[in-house]
Amino acid sequence: MIGSLNYDPTGRVARLHEAGVIAVARLEAGVGQHLAPLADFLLRSESIASSKIERIDAGWHAFGKALAGGKASDEAKSQLAAVKALIAMVDAAGRAAITLEDILTAHDLLMAPDYYAAREGGAVRSVQNWIGGSDYSPINALYVPPPPEMVADLMADLVKFANRADLPIIAQAAIAHAQFESIHPFTDGNGRIGRALISAILRRRGLTQRITVPLASVMLADTATYFRMLMEYRAGKVDNFVEYVSAAVVHASAAAEESAKELAALPARWREKARPRKNSADETLIGKLLDVPIFNADTALRLTGTTEASTYGALNRLTESGILELLSNSKRNRIWAAVDVLAELDTLSAAIGKRTATIDLLNE
Repeated sequence: MIGSLNYDPTGRVARLHEAGVIAVARLEAGVGQHLAPLADFLLRSESIASSKIERIDAGWHAFGKALAGGKASDEAKSQLAAVKALIAMVDAAGRAAITLEDILTAHDLLMAPDYYAAREGGAVRSVQNWIGGSDYSPINALYVPPPPEMVADLMADLVKFANRADLPIIAQAAIAHAQFESIHPFTDGNGRIGRALISAILRRRGLTQRITVPLASVMLADTATYFRMLMEYRAGKVDNFVEYVSAAVVHASAAAEESAKELAALPARWREKARPRKNSADETLIGKLLDVPIFNADTALRLTGTTEASTYGALNRLTESGILELLSNSKRNRIWAAVDVLAELDTLSAAIGKRTATIDLLNE
């Protein structure tokens, strides 16, 4: 039980924690406030990376189809469900105290696309589970979580801890995440919901108001270290995990700032490439692509506010110029995407991965 325990980082951990808080505050107060599309971009990036940790990777073409309501693969649907779950967690935390019901609602959203998993969505487990080893026995498992009869009390204790306002913010989020993963309250989806809890606590404490720190990309870049840090937390080495998350926050925030600059520069680049006429449907669409990088024909008509002929003409010209890509040519639901925006998702993840590979998070 951690609900009433105190935690005060000292020395190197305290310095890294402070650097993390400053990095998030700078990202939020700078580009987070002045580049509105960054919020959706980072949220999707975090959800996709979190899914990849669980080896769910549809690719951005398939994910784009799912996002726009097109026919999509099971993996794309699962990644979209992760986005919806993260949104639900963060939005709820921004309105009021985090509750177990909020966590269960997010889990229900996450499990919804899978017919079999959906049966257990939105409910804590009633069976014993374990990590690693055999599917049939916990013998040789890497970790065996608490038995199911303890889960309700442990989750109530965790929620109490998550809502406190007397703890260092990033440390609180890190410890809550590690504790959640250690409880492992669900039969599936623990990693994605547990990582969403970090973002929810940062929002609950007011450190973020719009942006989502893309921490999952750091964890994805070196899953061995991430899982090792969780095991060290379970051995009582709380400082190590707080230090790990604090360093991850610093690097993820810096990479997000670089992506924000790239995104902000895109409209000018598109106009240079397309040379749209003033007040044309082409110009209007270019001005909307950061806000709505994936859309179908109905959305395009709404964005341009002009005739179907003018809108389709603009879509064809922007596609020919390479600004848009047709993700789905279905007669019922054609879907376009702003290639550069979606490609930046991969660029951000790669940039964070490069930082993680070249900088030892725990020995800077």
